Amino acid sequence: MTRLEPVEEAITRAHREEWARVVATLTRRLGDLGAAEDAAADAFATAVERWPRDGVPPNPGGWLTTTATRKAIDRLRRELRRDEKHQEAALLHDDDPPQDRGAVEDDRLRLVFTCCHPALSPEARVALTLRMVGGLTMPQIARAFLVPEATMGQRLTRAKAKIRAAHVPYRVPTAQDLPARLDAVLTVLFLVFNEGYLATGGDTEPVRADLTAEAIRLTRLVRELLPDDTGEVTGLLALMLLTEARRPARVSSTGELVTLGEQDRSRWDTELVDEGHHLVRERLAAVAAGGPPPGRYQLLAAINAVHTAARDARDTDWSQVVTLYDRLLRVDPSPLVALDRAIAVAELDGPEVALALVDRLPLAGHHAFHVTRAELLRRLGRRAEALEAYDRALALTANTAETAYLTRRSSQLD
Repeated sequence: MTRLEPVEEAITRAHREEWARVVATLTRRLGDLGAAEDAAADAFATAVERWPRDGVPPNPGGWLTTTATRKAIDRLRRELRRDEKHQEAALLHDDDPPQDRGAVEDDRLRLVFTCCHPALSPEARVALTLRMVGGLTMPQIARAFLVPEATMGQRLTRAKAKIRAAHVPYRVPTAQDLPARLDAVLTVLFLVFNEGYLATGGDTEPVRADLTAEAIRLTRLVRELLPDDTGEVTGLLALMLLTEARRPARVSSTGELVTLGEQDRSRWDTELVDEGHHLVRERLAAVAAGGPPPGRYQLLAAINAVHTAARDARDTDWSQVVTLYDRLLRVDPSPLVALDRAIAVAELDGPEVALALVDRLPLAGHHAFHVTRAELLRRLGRRAEALEAYDRALALTANTAETAYLTRRSSQLD
């Protein structure tokens, strides 16, 4: 990746770290997602213009929020003939919150719940959260959904208009309404985490630690909201922690993806591993005491606990991993879960058995399917078919580290 100039790097970092905070603050003051996004975009455009000339401010986030607020005021003043807009402008000068903010004083968590409102389709919730909370650009989100940018732009515009038309409140729901909203929020938080862990786009770092950290922080807040949840919030938090723990060993110094089996485990974050294992044991004890059976996130966390408990990849208890995937398939019978199970089966019963399982799956458009086939065919010595599978995987991969890894693996077969 080309080295950026210091000011350009500061602007890029500020966008990565402050976008959600600025949008969330402006949304609270304006009560309008679209207007908040426009004001934040104006503030970053002003930073691009002024920071190279005036220098990077000592508090970039504060500068951007102040500038975005002024930009919003300017926009509203231009429309002062409309009484409604006049009232909105007045809100920006009001230190008191314009409405009940809910149980948690965190603007970004309220933004997540707003983006995940039931009035929106599941796809729109994810896209809107990635845009508003994750700060992803339109091209990045379009690539993640494998749709044209124009299509994604229309989808986001409709979502924001729907929130405005439905007068969706900008707050965390009441305790009574929380359970019905929780599944969508956990789904979106996991997708935000995954986008950070396997970032899309050729001009993006392969791992976005800001996104994974934000997803973990927000999941911790949700857990505080629901101390008596059925376990899925805790399961998701454990899953994120055990996955995040491996991040320092996941990309090589040359920018290539390092698979789980090849990672230097001494580089894993032991504090995160310990915390994740503690949460998994907490859920196991709760289930053993008669609590509800584990759901998707708890089972995924348990699988990751098995992996991170092994001191060496050769010590992995693959039998236990397959058993956990069998349970997960009963909860979430998706082809992707079946694909992950097949990878574990390959370690127990060999690549030929696993390949027979993989070839039944309807995942021809998914890059992980072709990566798995390529590796299994490679182990079986079926070189030409493996090369073809690597090519298919490379065509569908949007992560720079994974592209580098697959390119090397494919070239070794030439």
